[in-house]
Amino acid sequence: MRRESMVFCKDFFDLQFSFAEKVRDLSSESLETTLLDYTNFYVRFGFGRDFNAENESWRHYLAGLPSANDGRDWTYRYYLREPEAKTAPPAVATFGCFSYELRDGGAVRLHFRDSDSDCCSPLATARVERRRAELAALFAHLMPNISQDAPIVGASWLYNLRAYRRLFPPAYVASARPIRNAFRSMPLWGQFLNRRGEIREPTSKAFLNALAQAPSLSEVGRCFPLQALGVSAPAREFADFYGIRVVANSRPTRACS
Repeated sequence: MRRESMVFCKDFFDLQFSFAEKVRDLSSESLETTLLDYTNFYVRFGFGRDFNAENESWRHYLAGLPSANDGRDWTYRYYLREPEAKTAPPAVATFGCFSYELRDGGAVRLHFRDSDSDCCSPLATARVERRRAELAALFAHLMPNISQDAPIVGASWLYNLRAYRRLFPPAYVASARPIRNAFRSMPLWGQFLNRRGEIREPTSKAFLNALAQAPSLSEVGRCFPLQALGVSAPAREFADFYGIRVVANSRPTRACS
């Protein structure tokens, strides 16, 4: 099952294009290489996550750049052919703002997306119990099918925010570590988008100002206001935190408070 995806704005792609150009200017790499290694374009175009420089469709995108009046316009037009087609991770099930996918080796990856229909932030204090209830439902669904030692993993800039961290078990939050070289992924770039797929102006301006002043390639990663963080904890931590009793050969139940 895949979740419906929104169409992202042109400014989001322009921002990444500027980053790729800056990396090119500070390194010996070509723009072709930096567009592949330092942007989320390959995924956004629906080419998967193998980042194959010889992918025929990727080569077609690159071939159009020299003849385009503006590489940024060409990039966005290329994206709009099938915006967000085949880009969402293959979610097994969705519960409100949360979904999960199964990874090789038995790991479970959590995903978050604002699915509330009103103007209130999904991470507002007033929504904490709703979010935790969604996660409790997710794990009640998941626990009968996995080992209690199965790793639950996440990756996002959101783990920098107390409003997000408070939804999860302490052991999971405490495991947070920066993800190195996350330039190809939405766990890093997603911080520049709001719930409607529009650019966050203050965040993007701060990023571009810092980028303009970056003196070396080793400094460009520090231009991002927030870093992408990876987290992990065994499934039993989630069952305990959300009050889910796992009974052998039966569906789990919520513990009475």
